[in-house]
Amino acid sequence: MYDIVIRNGKVVDGTGNPWFYADVAVNDGRIMEISKKVTSEAAKVIDAKGLVVCPGFIDAHSHGDYNTLVYRDMENVVHQGITTMAAGQCGSSPAPLSDEIRGEVQKTYDARLPEGIELKLTWDTFDEYLREEEKEGLGANVAHLVGHGAIRAAGMGFEARDPTPEELERMKELTAEAMEAGAYGLSTGLIYPPGIYAETSEIIALARVAAEYGGVYDSHIRGEGKTLMKALGEALEIGEKAGIPVQISHHKVASKSIWGASRETLKMFEEARARGVDVTVDQYPYKAGSTGLMTLLPPWAHSGGNEAALERLRDPEQRERMRREIEEGIPGWENFAGELGWENVYVTSVKTDENQAVEGMNMVEVKEHRGASDEFTALYELLLEEEGTAGMVIFYGDEGDVKRIMRHPLQMVGTDSGYCNVEGPFRRGKPHPRHYGTYPKILGRYVREEKTLRLEEAVRKMTSFPAQRFGLFDRGVVRPGMWADITVFNPETVIDRATYEEPHQFPAGIDYVLVNGVVTIEKGSYTGAHAGRTLRKR
Repeated sequence: MYDIVIRNGKVVDGTGNPWFYADVAVNDGRIMEISKKVTSEAAKVIDAKGLVVCPGFIDAHSHGDYNTLVYRDMENVVHQGITTMAAGQCGSSPAPLSDEIRGEVQKTYDARLPEGIELKLTWDTFDEYLREEEKEGLGANVAHLVGHGAIRAAGMGFEARDPTPEELERMKELTAEAMEAGAYGLSTGLIYPPGIYAETSEIIALARVAAEYGGVYDSHIRGEGKTLMKALGEALEIGEKAGIPVQISHHKVASKSIWGASRETLKMFEEARARGVDVTVDQYPYKAGSTGLMTLLPPWAHSGGNEAALERLRDPEQRERMRREIEEGIPGWENFAGELGWENVYVTSVKTDENQAVEGMNMVEVKEHRGASDEFTALYELLLEEEGTAGMVIFYGDEGDVKRIMRHPLQMVGTDSGYCNVEGPFRRGKPHPRHYGTYPKILGRYVREEKTLRLEEAVRKMTSFPAQRFGLFDRGVVRPGMWADITVFNPETVIDRATYEEPHQFPAGIDYVLVNGVVTIEKGSYTGAHAGRTLRKR
C-alpha cells in the first residue's frame, strides 16, 4: 500500500516536455511509481482530474532566513506551491556572526521583528545557525547561500574600506566554513552596506573559495538602472576569473531612461555563455522592487553600520550632503529617489504605531501627510523615528522588459520575498505582492491569459531549472526516486490575489502541495504540516 496516490492528473514533469496523463504514487517521502493507472491501494487518494500535477516549485531567490526560526509555517510560501526556497541572497545571511557586530545586528533585527516575537542571535558559524534551524521542521525546504555582506561584517565590521590581507584571509576562512557546512554558494548585495564597499578583486577571492566546493555566485549587482551594463560586466568578470557559475538576481531594467535594454543584457548573457561563462538569471513578474528605505541614502552614509548611519542623519551638515547627492547623484551609485522620482517610492512597513498611517503612501504623499517642507525632510524624519527599519516598494520597470526576460530560456523564477501571513503577527504593513503571488501570477496571467509562456516551459523555469542551478538534483522533476515535492493546481483558476494596495491575500487555484511526501496544502488550505527540511549541499 502506498501512502498517497494522485490520480487522473495532467502530469507536467518539470523538464519542459508536453504534459501526459498519469497517476503518481508516493511512499516514505519519495515518488515511487508513475503510470497510466496505479493499481495498488493507498492510505490517501487525491483526485486530480482537471488539475495539473507538477514538481513543487523551487524559489530561486528568497529572504526568509531569519524568519525560519520564528515563523516555521511559511504559509505565504506553500500557498504559492513553493516546496523549496533558496535563501541568503543579496549578500545577507544570518551567519557568520562575530562578537564585535552581534549587538548591532541583534538590535537591528529586534526592531524588525513583530511585537512579541523574540530571537536571540546565539550562533557564530554557519553550521551553528543551520543546527538552530534544524531543531524543528519547516513548512518548506530551505537551501542556504552564505552572504558576502555577513562574511565581510564578521571579518572586518561595517567599515567603508578595503580589507587588510589578514582580514581577507579571515573572510576566506569564513567562506570555506560556510561551504563545508552545506551552503550552496556565495551571494553578494552590491548596493547594500557593507558589500557596496567591496572591490571586484575581493569578491573574486571569496568566489574562488566557493567555487572549490561546487557553489554558485549569486549577485544583486551594483546597479540595475543607468549602470546596468557595467554592473553585469562585473558579475560576469567575477564568474570568469573565479571559475564559478553566475546567477544574476532579480534581473531587471530599473530605469525609464534605459527601458528596452533587456535586448542587450540577454545578448550579453548569450555571448558570455558562448565563451564558457555559466550565467543564468532569476526574475519576479512585477515592475516594482522592494527593499529597505535606508537604501535611498548615499553609500558613505552607511559606513560603520545602522547606528552610525542614524547618527549622520541627526547631523544637519551631513544631512545636507545627503540631500544634495540624492538631487545631483554620485557616479556609479544607484540613486533610487533621484533617478526614479520620489513619487515612485512607497512606504511598505513601519514599526511605530504613530507612523502606520503612511504605509502604502509614496514619499510625495508622506511629505504632505507630515507637513514636511520636502520629500527628503520627510524621509530623514521617518528613518530616525523608525530607527532605520522602514521598508519600501519602488516602481521602476516596463512590461516589455519583464516579458522579454521572462521568455528567455536563461530565466528562472524567484520571489525575492520573506515570510508573512494574512493574519497574526506576521501580517505587517503593505509588503510587495510578490510575497504572496509570484508563481500564481505567472501561471494565471502570463501562461493562461496572455500566453507569454507555454505551461510546460513556465513549470520548467519554476522547478527543474532552479534545481539544476543550485544542485538540488533529487528535486524539481516528477520521477520515481525523487523526493515527493509536488504541487497540484487548477490551470483554469490559478491566479494571484495580492495587490500593492491589499497584499495580504493568498492566491487561488493551488489545490494541493506535498512537501517531502506530506500534504501541506489540502483543497487550498494549510494543514499545519512542518515537513520541510534544512538542505545542506553535499
